[in-house]
Amino acid sequence: MSQPITAFANHLPVRIRFGEGVADTLNDVVREAGDTRAFVMLDEGIEQFNPAAAALVGQLTNDAGLETTFFHKPAGEPSIEIVDDAIATLAASGAGVVVAIGGGSVIDTAKAARLCAELGVDFRGFLASDRTYPTPSRSLIALPTSAGTGSEVSGGAVISDLQNNTKSGIANPSLRPQYALVDPRLTYSMPPSMTANTGIDALAQAIAGMVAKVRTPIGDAIALEAIRMMGRSLARATKDGSDAAARADMACGSTMAGLTMNISDCTAEHSLGQAIGGVKHVPHGLTIGLVLAETLEREAAHVPDQLERVADALGVPQDGTSDGSRCVRAIRQILADLRFPVLRDVGVTEDELDLLTDLALQDFFVTMSPVAWTRDEVHAAFRAAYDLETR
Repeated sequence: MSQPITAFANHLPVRIRFGEGVADTLNDVVREAGDTRAFVMLDEGIEQFNPAAAALVGQLTNDAGLETTFFHKPAGEPSIEIVDDAIATLAASGAGVVVAIGGGSVIDTAKAARLCAELGVDFRGFLASDRTYPTPSRSLIALPTSAGTGSEVSGGAVISDLQNNTKSGIANPSLRPQYALVDPRLTYSMPPSMTANTGIDALAQAIAGMVAKVRTPIGDAIALEAIRMMGRSLARATKDGSDAAARADMACGSTMAGLTMNISDCTAEHSLGQAIGGVKHVPHGLTIGLVLAETLEREAAHVPDQLERVADALGVPQDGTSDGSRCVRAIRQILADLRFPVLRDVGVTEDELDLLTDLALQDFFVTMSPVAWTRDEVHAAFRAAYDLETR
């Protein structure tokens, strides 16, 4: 007999525009956001490899009615030092609108910089404070150039502390962008490895939304459609970056996965992944894929029905089992199709498994799993990932 639906509440006030060409409306959206002075953060050198982003820069620069300050974020994961540089530049610009053109690292950096500029503190000062999140006075417009984190619709940001080899996650509804312009054209220039890394992160977020103990029916509905679209298109987009249908599936699926993460949450795969990223300083999406199958294998023992629904969304034929193993096998197959790296490929040694275990257990997301993980279980997941020599 089914149980009554548990009470829940959702509030996701992000204005989303999706489709090829929506990025061309950026200048109008800046004005709609209430100012003609824009602080624009983008990946350093993006104009050289992303023609669609280069066109946006030209569009902003050539608009005589807009006053634009550009901040070029250095390559790599967002760090406290980069956030602090952005805070100073934003404060000096006098801009009333923040625009983030880039992957999740750029959008996360813009969120953190806007927050700290609002409070008049640097990022370490914010972490040491009582962490209030005021309603922002500046609108944030996000234009993702990757199909991965869903940061364009989420209220979270992850910033690396390079001094301590850790990552600090912050989350609050006030961090969310006010506008998300999701244009698949902006993702066409992603190379195969980045397409795979960001795509597996998005897929993991959608699946986690089906697993987390705080999941809701609304989150399930969005997650399952995101899983369906990305499951059929991730390998295609990785193999052929010009596949318009696959790129659109991934761009839309990634945004929906971001919504899922806000309605529900991420789970252990993100805690284990972020532990790897903090120690090895490798891309976020890559770290998630390194442990995704191993964490789902453990979760299958506790939420098999949910993972059966995920397997159905992935299009996996029924095989007589009902224990969630179809989902785990499907994820392993996707990783194999992508020729995804394994844990040893990023330089993890056997001696570091204990450290990674301790770091993962200190992370918030592991507490969102449906049943609490023990230290032995976390270590076993890392060990299983470490024992893989290839996909």
